Amino acid sequence: MDFNNSNILITGGAGFIGSNLVFYFQNKFPGANIVVFDTFRNGDKFENGNLKSFGHYNNLLGFKGDVICGDLINNDDLKILDRYKFDFIFHHAAISDTRVYDQEMVMKTNINSFYYFLDKAKIDNAVLVYASSGATYGSLVSPQTVGVENPENPYGYSKYQMDQIAMRFLNENPEMVICGLRFFNVYGPGEFFKAKTSSMIIQLAFQILDGKNPRLFKGSEKILRDFVYIDDVIQSNILCSTQKKSGVYNVGTGKPRSFVDIVQILQSELNTSFDIDYFPNPYKGYQMHTQADISNTVNKLGYKPNFTLEDGIKNYMPYILEMHKANII
Repeated sequence: MDFNNSNILITGGAGFIGSNLVFYFQNKFPGANIVVFDTFRNGDKFENGNLKSFGHYNNLLGFKGDVICGDLINNDDLKILDRYKFDFIFHHAAISDTRVYDQEMVMKTNINSFYYFLDKAKIDNAVLVYASSGATYGSLVSPQTVGVENPENPYGYSKYQMDQIAMRFLNENPEMVICGLRFFNVYGPGEFFKAKTSSMIIQLAFQILDGKNPRLFKGSEKILRDFVYIDDVIQSNILCSTQKKSGVYNVGTGKPRSFVDIVQILQSELNTSFDIDYFPNPYKGYQMHTQADISNTVNKLGYKPNFTLEDGIKNYMPYILEMHKANII
């Protein structure tokens, strides 16, 4: 599909997944008109000490489209988007921290604002692709399958509710195209500014590059995650917008790997041999195993994960080395 001359909105466009999507379109379709909506970081933090916003101008260096600094819970900010008529809306802005327990803030930010984007997509006759999450499954036994959910934190619940709202809206408006993407453990270039909520891949890599032993929870060889590289996540966004098959889809590899695997791959890439320091897991309700059932994503969208964990980390390494040397906050 040729996206040139299309009007594209990307919320959370200064964040990790959003900025990668921005440059996918800009680089491949220079005639596309791209609008980024993002709060950008201001230093505010949640009670858990993590930043409230991860959007960073550095992720958009070289971007040639429109930038709107706005908050999802500010109606005046959202109204600025009414100046545009979009063909595609990629809604990735959210409070995505799974350890934020302020339910009111999470629900207002993630759920209430979602109604605006559903209405906007209907008015503009736009395809709507939005970020759901593997957090909708909680600690259910793998493989995690759409239709069997058990969210165990406010973030996961907010995304579960967004999926329910989207499908009800779709039933009332069957002519629309609405896709929810349940991302599992995404990693890759652009996540540096997520700080403490970035993937364990970059966090462990930085520990090794600092000359320290990588630190893992005891029993990490049995803690498995479905790690998916950013390029495969972008692929899923594009397939949703081109195949135009509404639904909620898992986005992962379907092949879980351990944190110990990550350390071994990183050490191979960095030519190091540090011992692993193990310490007790302080978290209750910690997911021990995630594995996305991607059969529906493959069969309906034609999705095919292209990156093994080894391939993804190798591809990721130049960015990791660059960010480790950089003095950016």
